[in-house]
Parts: sequence; structure tokens; C-alpha cells
Amino acid sequence: MSPRTKPRQPELGRERIIGFRLGIYVFKDAEIVDFAAPYGVFSVARRFDPALDVFLVAEALRPVQAQAGFTVVPNYGFSDQPAMDAFLIPGGAGTRPETYNRRLHDYVRSLPESTLLTSVCTGSWIYAQMGLLDGIAATSRKEPDRQEAAPPGMVPIDRLAALAPACKVSRARVVDAGRIVTAGGIAAGMEMGFQLLRRAGYDESFVAEVARVMEYTRAYEAYRDDREEVRSLMSSQERSGQPDRA
Repeated sequence: MSPRTKPRQPELGRERIIGFRLGIYVFKDAEIVDFAAPYGVFSVARRFDPALDVFLVAEALRPVQAQAGFTVVPNYGFSDQPAMDAFLIPGGAGTRPETYNRRLHDYVRSLPESTLLTSVCTGSWIYAQMGLLDGIAATSRKEPDRQEAAPPGMVPIDRLAALAPACKVSRARVVDAGRIVTAGGIAAGMEMGFQLLRRAGYDESFVAEVARVMEYTRAYEAYRDDREEVRSLMSSQERSGQPDRA
């Protein structure tokens, strides 16, 4: 059996996926909170269900320096082909070159149809460049930094619209479009983590308990309903066959 073989994802509200595995991509100049927040959500959730798993994936098994010199060691490289139920691409300054990284594109396309494709912040640009957001709703960071706010900079969510003109750009904190789930900027990685617990089949009381232990209840309650859940008329399998944008 292939190491990637996993059962198909249930829709929201269906039975729990036992041993749900989240793989988070790390790369040079990735935004720390983008990947650390969902990782932290799963880390705390494992206190209640140790079968949950979360790990880091990189192009190769060598240390990766994220933003501000923060260095992490991935658990797997692309060639290891780890089985996972969801693959998450964070944002950060490094997404500028990663948007055009054909090795990453090939890896994403090689993942089983059952694997959720998720992102935080500007990580959605990669899916946009690949043509995977055409006809579906998605989001990105809505607040610019100083460089993005001044010409010729561009607010990340506006750049998402430019990269994927056929995408239904949303300003929701989390957008669940079926196989593809995107979250807004940086701290929205917390809500992405919670949404992935929902997609794994955990009920809202479980998610709320994770938030409580993280001393995040007020923010959890404030953002709980700031999510858009839609389903595309075009299957992700059809979109995956589309070529990358020029």
C-alpha cells in the first residue's frame, strides 16, 4: 500500500476521521505564526485525542529558516511522500518565489484527491497560480504591511484576485470550498486549525474546549462564525488538470 493511501474525506457533519494527519509545508521566509498557529491548535487537541497528528514537510530533509531567522527541522521531504489528510501552505515573504515553485506545484498535484489543500494568508497565492481557485471562493490577508500599502505594492487579497481572476474572492476569515480551505492573514491560522478539526469530524464542543485550554475563548467566539462554507460546481479533480498560469 502506498504511504499516501488514506480514506476519502467525509463532508462536514459526518463521522470522525480517526488519526487525522495535517502536513504543514515550510520554506525559506515562511511567516512563523501562519504555520505555528494551526500546529499549536493540533498540539493542544492531541491532549484530548492523541491519535491526531501534525508534522512539517519541506522540499528536502534539511533545516528551513522561516522569517526573522526562526529555523525549523522538517519531519519529511517531498520524496518521503507522507500520508496526510490535509496539506497546509502558510504565507510570508517567501511565498513570492514559492508561488512559482514548480517542484511545489508538482508535489501538490501528486497528492491524492482525498487530501485537503489548505492555506493561511498568502499561501493561497500558490493555489491561485496553479489555477486551482478558478470558480471557487478563497481568501488571503486583508491588511497590508507598509511595503504592500505603498505603490507599487498590493494588498495580498487584491493580489490573490489578480492571480486568479476567476476566483470568488471572499473577505471571510476562513473559506471552506470543499477540498480547498483558505484562511486570512497570519493569526487566522488559529481559525484554520479549528476548521480542520471540524473537517476531521470533531464537534463544536471539542473545538471550543481546545480553544479554552489555549485561553483563546473570547477570540474563538468572536471569529467562530466568520467563515464561509461553500461547495464548487467544478470538482477539484477537474481543476487539478488545469495548467499553471503564465
